[in-house]
Amino acid sequence: MDKDRLAELLEDIGTLLELKGENPFKVRAYHNAARAIGQYQGPLEKAVKEGALSDIPGIGKGLSERIEEFSGTGHIKYYDELKSAIPPGMIEMLSIEGLGPRKIRAIHEKLGIDTVRELEEACRKNKIASLDGFGNKTQENILKGIQYLSSNQNKFLISDALREALRILGLLKKKCKGNIKRIEIAGSLRRKKELIGDIDFVASAPDPKKVMDVFASLEGVKDVIAKGSTKTSVKLDGGINADIRIVSDREFPYALHHFTGSKEHNTAMRALAKTKSMKMNEYGLFRKGRNVPCRNEKDIFDALGLSFIPPELREDRGEIEAASRGGIPRLVEEKDIKGVLHVHTSYSDGSASLEKMVAETKKRGYSYVGICDHSESAYYAGGLDESKLRKQWAEIDALNAEDRSFRIFKGIEVDIFPDGKIDYDERVLEKFDFVIASIHTKFKMTKEDMTERIIKAVKNPYTTMIGHLTGRLLLTREGYEVDIERIIEVCASEGKTIELNSHPQRLDLDWRFCKLAKERGVPISVNPDAHNAEGLDDITYGIGAARKGWLEKKDILNTRTAGELKKFFDKIKK
Repeated sequence: MDKDRLAELLEDIGTLLELKGENPFKVRAYHNAARAIGQYQGPLEKAVKEGALSDIPGIGKGLSERIEEFSGTGHIKYYDELKSAIPPGMIEMLSIEGLGPRKIRAIHEKLGIDTVRELEEACRKNKIASLDGFGNKTQENILKGIQYLSSNQNKFLISDALREALRILGLLKKKCKGNIKRIEIAGSLRRKKELIGDIDFVASAPDPKKVMDVFASLEGVKDVIAKGSTKTSVKLDGGINADIRIVSDREFPYALHHFTGSKEHNTAMRALAKTKSMKMNEYGLFRKGRNVPCRNEKDIFDALGLSFIPPELREDRGEIEAASRGGIPRLVEEKDIKGVLHVHTSYSDGSASLEKMVAETKKRGYSYVGICDHSESAYYAGGLDESKLRKQWAEIDALNAEDRSFRIFKGIEVDIFPDGKIDYDERVLEKFDFVIASIHTKFKMTKEDMTERIIKAVKNPYTTMIGHLTGRLLLTREGYEVDIERIIEVCASEGKTIELNSHPQRLDLDWRFCKLAKERGVPISVNPDAHNAEGLDDITYGIGAARKGWLEKKDILNTRTAGELKKFFDKIKK
């Protein structure tokens, strides 16, 4: 049973009930149940079989029935009924930052608004500001949220796109075995962009029609948009479009390069080819009308006097100039990562125990883990007071004593207060191996004030690194305004580090600033911010972003051994 999916469904039911204006106690019951299921440590299937669900705090008879239904079918009919009874536009409004179920219901009841478009029009006509409990500032924030939502329409998180792409790739290789010669994921997904418009495949096959027929009829294909002999486009159940282009095997390297992009990189490459009296397009590389034979992309770059440019760097941000002088860095790889920092447990808002998260980290071949539950002031996430800290530290000490080959670092994710101070006093802070300082509240400060807030935290002698620097949640909210370049400079002068949060909804520090951090000598820690065992695997998205930011093994903090890391942490605290 997918426990996380169940918790998500129960949480969504609570939200939908709130949208409908149901009894607050009923709403709270579903939210509490979602939290209880997320933090439940035992095998849920066993509790279902033994009829012991009611032993879980917050799970009564009615909720037990919902969970049993999910266990048997993978669905909850009540959720489907609720969702179909609410206008889709009201559900879409939940994606607008700062607009919760209560406000959406109030807007619907007082103004009859049930689409985002109607909401935007009402804001522009100043109707929202006049509602009780709203005002001009709320109206202004709603408009900003709508604009952000609109700018990211038809875009998807890299995690969602990659999952679908790998599923389709596996099916095509299996169903078209013997026909497909070569096939690769292309487009922005291959370049590891944080947001993906659609999924692109490039393949070579002697019988394109067979591949097109299979592609168009794959499980998960909702609609066939266009189907031809060289290109077929479909819409998948999740809403993302997927295209496949089939070329001859001779054309494959050129097509793969072209459809990987970016458009800007391709334009610069064509200009370079022209200076060498060649012509370049998706069909080939031509000199005096004759194709220059290339077996793969490396041959294409060789023919143009360039070293190989990894797909992640193909954004026309200096990669061609670097390749012309042999200056492309050896980018960091997942195998270079020695351990993971920023891991949450059920001591705060994680869904797995400390022991479980340690075991899962070991299973993935790492040699250390940094436990970073939330600090005391983060009451919304079950932040740790001193008594819980002492209990956690005792458990960490016991686990470290059991296995000397693996190191558990005592970390914490402390809140940065609006005045720049961080949670806990020095007496507590000095006992941690390392401290991640992050902002979780008061996002609406001016750029100058927010920058000063973070800089003060950086300068705190106990701060090791800054977590998710801009606070952005991709497709949900923009990051707060902050002078990132200035913070990088201060981190450099203070000898501190910055997190590249690997959660696919964050990927923060943005890859566009990684190169600057590298140039200033600021180590980047690629952290999963894992709240469950599966979250540890999000490191793959962080590595993709780090590669896109030109980072090498030496630029990444957690490519160091546990011993080297301990020295780094201790040096900061001196």
